[in-house]
Amino acid sequence: MKFAVIQFPGSNCDLDMLHAIQDILGEEAEYVWHAESSLAGFDAVLLPGGFSYGDYLRTGAIAKFSSIMPEVLRFAEIGKPVLGVCNGFQILTEIGLLPGALIRNNNLHFICKTVPLCVVNADTMFTKAYEQNEIIQVPVAHGEGNYYCDDETLQKLQANNQIVFTYEGTNPNGSRADIAGIVNERGNVLGMMPHPERAVEEIIGGTDGLKLFQSVVKAWKEEQINA
Repeated sequence: MKFAVIQFPGSNCDLDMLHAIQDILGEEAEYVWHAESSLAGFDAVLLPGGFSYGDYLRTGAIAKFSSIMPEVLRFAEIGKPVLGVCNGFQILTEIGLLPGALIRNNNLHFICKTVPLCVVNADTMFTKAYEQNEIIQVPVAHGEGNYYCDDETLQKLQANNQIVFTYEGTNPNGSRADIAGIVNERGNVLGMMPHPERAVEEIIGGTDGLKLFQSVVKAWKEEQINA
């Protein structure tokens, strides 16, 4: 399986993503610069964390207009997996692949720590390796990770089982309904604020994020067999 790691000016978790896929997962991964216009040959897209374009205007607002974005949209439309982490999640909401928005943390401070998450939907291509309601430990590092949506959108997310991860115990940023990650209705686009790519080795604190990437590979292999 071949992953594209999209790089923007200001990306700072792209190396973490590449390392997680290549060195830990054992799959192929390549950087794709934001000015490119093709994702030919790739099976999945990863939008890493960081500060794309310095977070000017609004997080993800400028990245939305990058040349690679029409390809990311096409990827999502044909059902291929798209994962946006932290700034990547913010970009996914900006381009309309996911509903809602990410706003300033309720304490107005940057947060960097490991937090417990609950896997509230273990039936997606990103979470099948987890148990339903499993509690995992994954780092967060953000200043604008407070997920917001209106009442109608929240009801829709709940009704369609689109909420994938929630913060367990203390909510670190004020996200509505303790939301830490959501998928689109089709289930092939996941946005999350915590960093699974930073939780793939025991030496750096644990491997609870590895199952997410393993889930994606397993889903892809099953699709190849059934094709």
